[in-house]
Amino acid sequence: MKKVFLVDDEIVIRENMRNCIDWNKEGFEYCGDASDGEVALPEIERLKPDILITDIKMPFMNGLELSAIVRQRLPDTKIIILSGHDEFEFARQAIRIGVEEYCLKPFGSADIIQLLRQMSTTIDLESLDKERIKQLKQRLVDKESTSRDELLASLCNGFIASAEAIERATQLGINLIARHFAVILTDIRTTDDQSLVLLDPVQQVEQTMSELLHEQIKYIDYKRSRTEKVWVLKGESAEQLQVAIDNFTGPIKDQMENTYPCSIVFGIGGIHDRLQAVHASFLQAEEDKHWRRLSGLNKHSLLDLSGGSPDQSIFLDRVGFIEFLKVGSASQADTHIRQFAKDMMAIEWKTSLYGYYLLNDLTIEVIRAARSIYRNADASGNTVQSFQKDIHSIRSWEEAFEYLKKLAEKIWQWRSESADKYGEMLEKVKAFVRSNYGNEKLSLQDAAEHVCVSPNHLSKVFSQETGQTFIEFIMETRIRKAMELLHSTNARSYEIAYQVGYQDPHYFSNLFKRITGMNIREFRKQGLSPELLRVQEGETQ
Repeated sequence: MKKVFLVDDEIVIRENMRNCIDWNKEGFEYCGDASDGEVALPEIERLKPDILITDIKMPFMNGLELSAIVRQRLPDTKIIILSGHDEFEFARQAIRIGVEEYCLKPFGSADIIQLLRQMSTTIDLESLDKERIKQLKQRLVDKESTSRDELLASLCNGFIASAEAIERATQLGINLIARHFAVILTDIRTTDDQSLVLLDPVQQVEQTMSELLHEQIKYIDYKRSRTEKVWVLKGESAEQLQVAIDNFTGPIKDQMENTYPCSIVFGIGGIHDRLQAVHASFLQAEEDKHWRRLSGLNKHSLLDLSGGSPDQSIFLDRVGFIEFLKVGSASQADTHIRQFAKDMMAIEWKTSLYGYYLLNDLTIEVIRAARSIYRNADASGNTVQSFQKDIHSIRSWEEAFEYLKKLAEKIWQWRSESADKYGEMLEKVKAFVRSNYGNEKLSLQDAAEHVCVSPNHLSKVFSQETGQTFIEFIMETRIRKAMELLHSTNARSYEIAYQVGYQDPHYFSNLFKRITGMNIREFRKQGLSPELLRVQEGETQ
């Protein structure tokens, strides 16, 4: 029901209008009246009527003055002017103020009801229009948010080249330009299901993190899942980024876990000076998160087992042990490992699980270090589980000693195999791309399935071994083939674009010029060989 407020200095008119119209029956609420504009104004601001009916000639504040103030403060309120003066100047002022109707006295209740119905229809139509506009704006916001997340996910997963990423980001109002980049992953999980009834701890923690990070450095973020968030940090120097990372991942973890019922695991990627290397930093953050979670779970178990205060007298020089594994040999193993593990002789292996947790934690740290050095290490992801099974069977220091020798032998095996592990696989991948470049949907996933590895593993290996990302290699392959077709056929540029896997001829033309340094017409005129393909730094990055 629309609320109606009346202002008129004649009490007879106010009483007649109040009593002679069945307001509820007509679909309106008569919410109040006043004798002049000055008295009416505070009531109007309090009641916020949908329709204001006001006389012009009144003491203290006339109807036109009141209408001007109401139009400014309550722009959605519809105004009907009642006047006994048929003068053009009054009508002109009313129109200038934005009054909807100008009604001359005398008038009957039927006249007022007709005007009110017209105003009600207008209000309803405007409400519908506002709702449609609101929905359209929300759809645009949702679409922009989805496009933004898709862009950042493509950048982190290495599915898009830097030039295209920057172009798309500019269209979305995102600035991707910076001197240095680093990726941080956060995985925040609730530890109390009942807390979700009142609030979402994940959202609360992420909001606090956003505010903290915003104070230190520029960043772009997107939700990867309900518990995971990806933060792409941008800085002017590697030092600036490192300080921000340290502040972000330091005390805040304990602070948030003590404040909210949740557990937090960070994954920290390396700092790089190229936008295309965001992909490498993302993979590093993924791996770091995985190992931090494994190690964190083990440390919690160790603390529980030891009553929160593990025996500090047992010292394992983990750094020294890892350094020995990097450069040592089997002939040195007995001497070095005996010295490393001597403090573990004090453990009661048959009655205590403390030794198991020490070895488990050491194993996780050693394999993690090996994976960062030797690219073939733990390719299946099952090595940790295999070693954990061996740890469970240890019942003496001598068995622990033999276990550490076995661990060292595994690391040395990876070390010896790492020199030329991926040559054959990468050749298969390149041959696969050269055979399927015309497929517009050719992806990293397709290539990974072809050589039976995970997409993330292939992406990391391809970048490390070739010096370019998988998407860059596809792009270069397609452009080289396009150059061949431009020389050997009379096909139009859009036909060649389709043949080499691009459905958008305009994008293909722009890409061709960016990579070769000339447009298609210029290239055909000059008759250059594809071997002279010019890929300057940054043009395919």
